[in-house]
Amino acid sequence: MHFVGIDLAWGDRKPTGLAVLDEDGNLVHISTVRTDEEVLAHLAPFVEGDCVVGIDAPLVVKNATGSRPAEKQLSKDFRRFDAGTHPSNTAKQVFVNGTRGARVAKLLGLDIDPRSGRRRRAIEVYPHPATIVLFSLDHIVRYKHKSGRDVDLLRSELLRLMALVESIVQTDETWSALRSHVERATKKSQLQVVEDQVDAVICAQVALLAHRAPDSLTTYGDLETGYIVTPSLTGATASVPAHILPAHIPSTAVQQYAAQHADLRRASDEAVALVTDLLDEAGINYLSVTGRAKSVASFAEKATRTEGGVPVYSDPASQISDQIGVRVITYVIGDVKAVAELLGDQVIVKDDRDMGQETASEGRFGYASRHLLIALDPSREDRSEYVGLRGRTAQVQVRTVLQHAWAEFEHDIRYKGSVPPEHVGEFDRRFTLAAGLIELADQEFATIRERLRGATPAARDSIDDDPRIDPRELAAYLAGQFADAAWSRAEHYGWISGLLLELSIVSLDELSDALQAVDADAIAERMDYRYPPGAVRRLDDALLWAYAERFVALRGNAHRTDALRARLDRLNPERPLPH
Repeated sequence: MHFVGIDLAWGDRKPTGLAVLDEDGNLVHISTVRTDEEVLAHLAPFVEGDCVVGIDAPLVVKNATGSRPAEKQLSKDFRRFDAGTHPSNTAKQVFVNGTRGARVAKLLGLDIDPRSGRRRRAIEVYPHPATIVLFSLDHIVRYKHKSGRDVDLLRSELLRLMALVESIVQTDETWSALRSHVERATKKSQLQVVEDQVDAVICAQVALLAHRAPDSLTTYGDLETGYIVTPSLTGATASVPAHILPAHIPSTAVQQYAAQHADLRRASDEAVALVTDLLDEAGINYLSVTGRAKSVASFAEKATRTEGGVPVYSDPASQISDQIGVRVITYVIGDVKAVAELLGDQVIVKDDRDMGQETASEGRFGYASRHLLIALDPSREDRSEYVGLRGRTAQVQVRTVLQHAWAEFEHDIRYKGSVPPEHVGEFDRRFTLAAGLIELADQEFATIRERLRGATPAARDSIDDDPRIDPRELAAYLAGQFADAAWSRAEHYGWISGLLLELSIVSLDELSDALQAVDADAIAERMDYRYPPGAVRRLDDALLWAYAERFVALRGNAHRTDALRARLDRLNPERPLPH
């Protein structure tokens, strides 16, 4: 059986959203069309058998003016939530010759009597009041275009609604693509295309309830004068009782998580910025720093896990620690340790697990990654750039690029794919073998990097008019100047070349003159490097030593003046050396 939602435009010039849920409430189709023929073509496979179709458009309109009785009754109940209806009457051109909703229902061969028990039927629904009840809201989500609502507000509200939908529907990859589209949208028209499809999913959810829990719904009006079916209000707000929803629909904790998902995404961005800034300041090389707020669907799945019939989490909101996740991918295994030590120095580490070490202690090969649970240290608690992280924790996973490849592939095969039972043992052995080979490869990469320290790469001739020292030439120069330093990120050579330009240093000869009086050994002693700094960080400190406040005041350093002054204080010869 299928449950279909149609967010039907009153005319065929505007887009119509379509969505289909399967018998378990999983989203199996979502799209947008325009014509009645396109509606039929997309939905035919899903309405051939038993189905309930929720249509967000009038099916029956007989009144010449004003609103239908059903609209008046529903608006009386839901107006306090700003979820009242628009009036429908035959004075409007679109209803002169009947309704498009009824025509589409006839085209699909569906009965439109709300009290019908037929196996293939359609009902008129309305998303706004449905969201009030399904998500226990005290006001509608403001994702619809209205005067005074700018694109930023509409985008954030639509993302909020999508998160709420994810708390009751198991979504798919197409839905994820729609979310990404919304996140990148810069025009209201770009949001409208997604908005119609999200409304269709809500319509499909009401259709599902009409089959599974009809007593939880209220039918305003009747077939003669027009009707609207929506989840029932039982108080100031209400939510459909958990026992009548599909088994996968999570608890109130998940709905509360969905409501704060936008805040978690902002906090995730702040966590990524924090970790990235710490790594760049320390001069540790890395491939990437990424982050995410745990999706509502993923939180729901985890929150409702049981063992022996007993819930794994008694308080999911506080016990699920990876709601905010940051992933650092390094090139070599030594940098994994360096990143963990850096975080231990700079922020509060509430938990630190070396998953690779735990696996090795059991005498086997397998998943390897460093997992740290961090929180802001007191010095950052009051800083405006971390306001979203205040009072929250973030899980930071640190692994090499090879460890990451193994983990991602193994996860896709074991947990997202389907391994035939007869191959489980063989796959276990092969994954173990691959993990062992990756550990050996990581060790070889570390050896190669150690051997390369001090080697000077060949520089290429610069053919552009950029007055800065060519980043490749600078990298070659620094490899000789700081022979014991690690390689830095490629883009950092270009960045510090820009700082050199601000200091009027545009050649390697001029840079050599500037560094002539720099005591690199004294700098290393005073900075007390706890993790091998990259060549760019070593040059950064040398320039700070040579130019002091002039270097701090460069425009390219405006974002880190406090950090530079703290380092300059450490370089002060009158300050006692660190122990």
